[in-house]
Amino acid sequence: MRSTVRLSKIRFFYLIFLGAFFLIIFKLFYIQVIYPYSTNSDYLKTRKIPAERGKIYDRNDQPLAVNQTTYLLYAEPKKITEKDKLIRKVAEFAKTDEASIEAKLDTESYWISLKNGLTKDVKDKLAGLNLKGIGFDEEYRRYYPESSLSSQLLGFVGKNSGGDNIGYFGVEGYYDKDLSGLPGLLKSERDLSDRPIFFGTQDRIEPENGRDFILTIDKSVQQIIKNRLQAGLERYQATQGCVIVADPMTLQILGMSCLPDFDPDKYYLFNENYFKNSSITDLYEPGSIFKPLVVAAGIEAKAIKPDEIYNEEGPVTIGEYTIKTWNNKYEGKISMTRILEKSSNVGMVYIGEKLGDKKLYQYINNYGFGQLTGIDLQGEVAGYLRAKNQWYPIDYATATFGQGIAVTPIQMVRAFATLINGGKLLVPHTVLRIDAEGREQTIQTKLTQTILSERTSLIIKKMLASTVENGEVSWAKPKGYAVGGKTGTAQIPIAGHYDPSKTIASFIGFAPVNNPKFVALVIIREPKASQWGSETAAPIFFEIAKDLIVYYNIAPGE
Repeated sequence: MRSTVRLSKIRFFYLIFLGAFFLIIFKLFYIQVIYPYSTNSDYLKTRKIPAERGKIYDRNDQPLAVNQTTYLLYAEPKKITEKDKLIRKVAEFAKTDEASIEAKLDTESYWISLKNGLTKDVKDKLAGLNLKGIGFDEEYRRYYPESSLSSQLLGFVGKNSGGDNIGYFGVEGYYDKDLSGLPGLLKSERDLSDRPIFFGTQDRIEPENGRDFILTIDKSVQQIIKNRLQAGLERYQATQGCVIVADPMTLQILGMSCLPDFDPDKYYLFNENYFKNSSITDLYEPGSIFKPLVVAAGIEAKAIKPDEIYNEEGPVTIGEYTIKTWNNKYEGKISMTRILEKSSNVGMVYIGEKLGDKKLYQYINNYGFGQLTGIDLQGEVAGYLRAKNQWYPIDYATATFGQGIAVTPIQMVRAFATLINGGKLLVPHTVLRIDAEGREQTIQTKLTQTILSERTSLIIKKMLASTVENGEVSWAKPKGYAVGGKTGTAQIPIAGHYDPSKTIASFIGFAPVNNPKFVALVIIREPKASQWGSETAAPIFFEIAKDLIVYYNIAPGE
């Protein structure tokens, strides 16, 4: 009897043990197979660790774009115990509405981003409430200490469709991948209660911060040109304007400012028209500042000589068209230099005829018009140069004085620099060095091709100096310094014709003539005080030139 009872007890405990065993097996099967499949869940949770965006400095290591530490507020819904209170307090301190917070709190999610860009003060206040289920990650907000000083050149950092930081326009857009770096990853295996599994994966891959950029831009030059441009637009009642200053020997951009501009820290308050850098995106007919390029081509091709005489008798006829001088005055026998000095359109037609249509088109193409310059800024357009078979005799004639072709300001600076640097067509650039964890990479000047000889470059520099000294208008030139340059006034084509009341006034020049330290282009659109470049853009150029001569400590006669 006793043995029977003992056997029954053994069987009873055996059945209990067997049941428990199958229960454990079923539980493991449910956890590993049924639960992940039914909830589309995974034990391995992965979160990004943001990288710090690379900083941007001017050539003298002055900060132009840096980062401020902010905080990302996140929620872990499975840990929330007081949902209503959490929603109310987060909405209050994070300055957002309760409905949007509640909509994000998906209880099936492991981790949810609620609000980024929180200041330390707001973060500390929320943390002090000891709300279960929320936490904070450090992140970085882009900050521009000089505000709008270089906004269109730098661009700004906004958000893409996924909510990640991304650079738009300018340097921020062009070099976004290098500046962004690589985010890190936090991999963690967790159980059903969202607790780390002791023997599971717990990996942390540190982020790789973005590379720092040192620009060719000089903050002081940028301040000079922006202040002078702003005052000039107000003085001449113009709608917008641009100034580009570059080193003609390397085509490093020393300053680039277009107005109106925007505040990159508050980019969301402006529309896209303010973000575009007119220096690289806007097409216009250059007018008379194009003439020195054609004169240099004529000298290089040995089609003309600087002292060659042309008889400026009156208007010239090309087919059914009549071309006149800008003031309809004619001086008779004048030299090629005098054609530039008085900006004679009919004289330029003569030079174009001596050069020939084929070579004229070839040189316009060689100067880089109708092509991207390759400048390292996001948004550059190539301009427009019609195919040769689409040109008519009148097109060749008007091209000699800068009408009928569409160029960008940066193309004009690049082409003009060939006149004074020995004929070298260079690639303009805005980055001087790139620094990655102490390893510096210097950006070298890139030569596209040599267009003119040193001899032609010397001749055209002297002709442009004479153009400033003996031009139709006397400017307030810096005393003791030789400056070369040319004015331009181009009418704006509207609905198939030119509007005589609306012009784009410009001046492009350099100093000193013998050893140019800078080349500068000034463009202002639709000035109301005067339509002429000689009376609007030129005075702004000479104000800038005086400031730069002082800033660079250029000695008289140098």
